[in-house]
Amino acid sequence: MAELKRKLRRGFIKICGGQKKNEQIEILYYPTEYSFEKSNSFSEISIPGLESPYLQYVKGNASTLTLEVFYDTYEEYDDKRHNIDVRKFTNQLSGLMNLDPTLHAPPPLLFIWGMYSEEPFKCVLEKVSKKFTLFDSRGIPVRARLNITLKEIKLELNAREKSLQSADITKHYIAKQGDSLWSIAFKEYGDSGLWRPIADANNIYDPKKLKSGTELIIPPLE
Repeated sequence: MAELKRKLRRGFIKICGGQKKNEQIEILYYPTEYSFEKSNSFSEISIPGLESPYLQYVKGNASTLTLEVFYDTYEEYDDKRHNIDVRKFTNQLSGLMNLDPTLHAPPPLLFIWGMYSEEPFKCVLEKVSKKFTLFDSRGIPVRARLNITLKEIKLELNAREKSLQSADITKHYIAKQGDSLWSIAFKEYGDSGLWRPIADANNIYDPKKLKSGTELIIPPLE
């Protein structure tokens, strides 16, 4: 067992909260690749007379990262010269989907292998599937492949988002169905009571009358 621990490389996932905070999941082999996916959501605003609708940015969706992890204990033995059960290691990873008793939720994680340190990938384990591919004479699994999906979680604004949150630059906004000057002021300024600068900049005299598709100037706050 001691020999196996010496072969273990440093982890690629760090636990960031709960009872096991700051622990790292160690693996025998680093993955050869991983896939990263990011998408945005847009709403279509149909304007009569136009060949195609306006696209209004709604939000960025959570990024996902998928990879395959390989475990092998075929040539590793315990004190009784029995093969070590590979599930002792795979369960450490799949156990990250269990509820932490102090958080009442699965723990937040940090993917630390191959990511930029200035903007780490904070996530939760969304999905895991195990496939055991080799067994010893007792039927104990000694080789496994795990496919895991990590989903990004938002704990704070990143550097790009902080710069975009500034209320001291002029912006343009296309109103969509259900928008009001109050809701737009809350979205842009963080205060629904600051609707009047938007009304004045766009010559709107009745804040309740806002047509879908109207292009608005969002002025900077003084």
